Amino acid sequence: MCTAVTYKTKNHYFGRNLDLEYSYHETVTITPRNYEFSFRKAGKLKTHYAMIGMAYVMDDYPLYYDATNEKGLSMAGLNFPGNADYKQEAEGFDNIATFEFIPWILCQCATVNETKEMLSHINIVNTNYSDEMPAATLHWIISDRDSSITVESVKEGLKVYDNEIGILTNNPTFDYQMFNLNNYISLSIEPPVNNFAKNLELNTYSRGMGAMGLPGDLSSASRFVKAAFTKLNSLSGDSESESISQFFHILGSVEQQRGCVHMGEGKYEFTIYSSCCNTDKGIYYYTTYENSQITSVDMHKENLDGSVLVSYELIEGQQIREQN
Repeated sequence: MCTAVTYKTKNHYFGRNLDLEYSYHETVTITPRNYEFSFRKAGKLKTHYAMIGMAYVMDDYPLYYDATNEKGLSMAGLNFPGNADYKQEAEGFDNIATFEFIPWILCQCATVNETKEMLSHINIVNTNYSDEMPAATLHWIISDRDSSITVESVKEGLKVYDNEIGILTNNPTFDYQMFNLNNYISLSIEPPVNNFAKNLELNTYSRGMGAMGLPGDLSSASRFVKAAFTKLNSLSGDSESESISQFFHILGSVEQQRGCVHMGEGKYEFTIYSSCCNTDKGIYYYTTYENSQITSVDMHKENLDGSVLVSYELIEGQQIREQN
């Protein structure tokens, strides 16, 4: 499962935890403006916005998990099993496969408002990338520096929700996740007040008791609540160092440790990588499970007018600075 987060200080940041039991050897991948995208049912795009993100590159095609384009629009796909429902090809719509959805939007849209307009004539189709790679069951968060939306293709059709908190995890559906926050209305960053009984003397015996009841398990519904509480109460300075450090701490509050979620057959889900993209500057930061040092890739240091994908393998080994 996964968690995606948006955050704004002086600049805007977008990123996610990718939680799975295995890696596809993903890379930080930059798609320049003149790389030709060939869509299964929607033709070709020879020129478009450049983008950077995490992708599994197969047959010279970037299968993006999350990405940000040069205009600052960002998008991530998160697992949505049992709820995702894709349609047959429909006349009069842009018929887009799940693996094409991120590039289709980020190639052409600069803002969430432009994305909403494009979504009005999109049909997400049940098309596999290949026989070995069936269509992933996903829903998506799309953000610019001013707003976010959640997109879910379900049995009832394509649902587009305004995502005012800029958080997304997995099941259940987004409308339920937002309603579920009502169950935690009493949580606070302040010390608690005794509302238990007027005639019973009760005292706070520890710092942080105002947030007692905040979920700490690794289910998607609990991660949604905890990530929302952490992000919405998070304080950071405006510098790049302070901002990205705080962003990774927010993601760290819901990361998954290997061994805590057993998938069967000796496999365990864990946070393979965490990412944070400065969407204003096009700088993509990441950490991996075994490398807690923050690594960056700047899309603007590459030739964005090129036509060839640029990929950087993840630095996965722990980087330790010896002080003596």
